[in-house]
Amino acid sequence: MGLLEGKVGLVVGIANDRSYAWHIAKALHEHGAKIAYAHLPGEKNERRTGKAVEKIHSDPWLFPCDAGSDESLDELFNAYAKDHERLDFLVHSIAFADREWLQPGMFAKTPRKAYLDAIDISAYTLSAMAGRAQEQMAKSGGGSIMAMSYYGSEKVVPGYNIMGVAKACLESTARYLAFELGEHNIRVNTISGGFLRTLASSAVGGTDQMDEAARLKAPLRRGVEGGDVGKTAVYLASDLSSGVTGENIYVDCGINTIGA
Repeated sequence: MGLLEGKVGLVVGIANDRSYAWHIAKALHEHGAKIAYAHLPGEKNERRTGKAVEKIHSDPWLFPCDAGSDESLDELFNAYAKDHERLDFLVHSIAFADREWLQPGMFAKTPRKAYLDAIDISAYTLSAMAGRAQEQMAKSGGGSIMAMSYYGSEKVVPGYNIMGVAKACLESTARYLAFELGEHNIRVNTISGGFLRTLASSAVGGTDQMDEAARLKAPLRRGVEGGDVGKTAVYLASDLSSGVTGENIYVDCGINTIGA
């Protein structure tokens, strides 16, 4: 019997089979969870997400969502509640920043709209989704909400720029949610995954050497793999983490502990 047998939840953010969200979904499914998926609007995005998810299991529940729209978020969670009796976990794995400003030397030039858009999609949406998930999750006896962060939230990663600020906001948002939702037995945590070459990371300038540097400097002498984060997500979604909330858990082979 898997750790997540009988648990049902929603994963938001799978774009392809290289993303952390995909590795998380794969691990959750392997441990017995039933998973629904939200994807960006449009037939192309639906096909792309569906193709990736079908590598995990057949006949996935898919629903479009523009995370920047309150109406779209309402539609997603209403549709989920209509088709699913339980909501035991929610995986938030979305972020956005205009790649024009994700280049070394461009942070101080970031315009107001680009700055606020990054905060909105990358951080505010965690609060927006948690608020909509709260009632159904509480009816299930509680649950686990998790979001993806990165070490650039704490230390300067040249080129990460506004995304680093947004991730710092995400981690703080998770802590405040953990406090407020704790009375409903809802746990909220972030996973700080190490550098993984994905569609999202390719938008950040100056990352060409990061993978090699991590392998040389990390205590485990290797770079993080998607499955490492997937296993941590299983832990957070399971009852094994029943006393863990408001935490930022590093899954980066220890690179965050190295000073230089």
